[in-house]
Amino acid sequence: MKIAVVHEWFVDYFGSERVVEQILQCYPEADLFAVVDFLKDDERGFLLNKHAKTTFVQKMPFARKHFRQYLPLMPMAIELLDLSSYDLIISSSHAVAKGVITGPNQVHVSYVHSPMRYAWDLQHLYLSQAGLKTGLKGWMVKWMLHKLRIWDTRSANGVDQFLSNSHYVARRIEKTYRREAKVIFPPADIEAFPMCEDKEDFYLTASRMVQYKRVDLIIEAFAAMKDKRLIVIGDGPDFEMMKSKVTSNITLLGYQPFNQLRDYMQRAKAFIFASEEDLGLTPIEAQACGTPVIAYGRGGALETVIGLPTEPTLISPRSHHANREQSSPGPTGIFFEEQSAASIIDAVHRFETAYPLFSARECRANAQRFSPERFRQKLMEAVSEACTRFDMAATRHSSLRMLQESRVTQ
Repeated sequence: MKIAVVHEWFVDYFGSERVVEQILQCYPEADLFAVVDFLKDDERGFLLNKHAKTTFVQKMPFARKHFRQYLPLMPMAIELLDLSSYDLIISSSHAVAKGVITGPNQVHVSYVHSPMRYAWDLQHLYLSQAGLKTGLKGWMVKWMLHKLRIWDTRSANGVDQFLSNSHYVARRIEKTYRREAKVIFPPADIEAFPMCEDKEDFYLTASRMVQYKRVDLIIEAFAAMKDKRLIVIGDGPDFEMMKSKVTSNITLLGYQPFNQLRDYMQRAKAFIFASEEDLGLTPIEAQACGTPVIAYGRGGALETVIGLPTEPTLISPRSHHANREQSSPGPTGIFFEEQSAASIIDAVHRFETAYPLFSARECRANAQRFSPERFRQKLMEAVSEACTRFDMAATRHSSLRMLQESRVTQ
């Protein structure tokens, strides 16, 4: 069987690239395709040192630094990739990768990290943050996104089996494409975050300093709780604004190397997570360290963190209760209901009251659900099921055709 693996672009090593890494661990003989591939030779270890076959966008002016500016051309670019000689196509998609053209004798399994947020439900937020709600340029971007939505919906028809990284994303896939997706949690590097049971009296948050991460709310909350210590790790466009909010009990460290981040994560009393994410790897990494999580109760956090048994489910009862049934029985965190400083303060107080109920070992056990080994097992099972359904459908079609031909002959 000839196998092709398709991804949007290779320029860094983040969450979606980790998924491609594990796909290639399952299917090392696969050929690799992408819109662009600008990795250096010494950065290709996670790709088994493979080079992706790319599109014309690779050679466009200034593409190395500004390839995202060519998004309007990417649907055409991905469709021009010739995959006609492959039996199985596995796409890792957060933009256009699922749009590769496949034929009736090919099986296409697409692991969707999320439908394009900026083109669908978060369009207005992205336009507002980019200052594109009005003006000629704003209208041009809106028209481009309109055309992109039409293409995105059409291209969903070429996928035989959707996979998603969370129940939250699966609901977005159902809403956007009217298709059911099988949930396979993405791989987290659990072994890189050893458990530590000795906790110190400080709270931690680590994030890129951008608006939707809502680090500002965490800082505001702890500025009002002078008796509690907060350490903030990360940098980004909003870093200077965050500095203006810091009080004496808050330490703003900026960017820290991995070893320092892990050390703080292991020693923290709890990790604070205030954004609404499709899944979110940092709460998983914190739990791998044996550290409980105080999280905003929407999005993927409901599937990665186990709240107290008495705590009301804030949203998505189905995924939240399924989470509790299939993981460790003990709680691994607390949820807050609103993205506000007051709600975070209330959650911290509830957490401290319930602190004896949290166990580093229970947190670690819950994080194990997101191990690379489990991801590879679930992925290969899903791909095998998709191929089996295809073979059964082909057999039925062949049998029906033979039956029809025999009746015509008679």
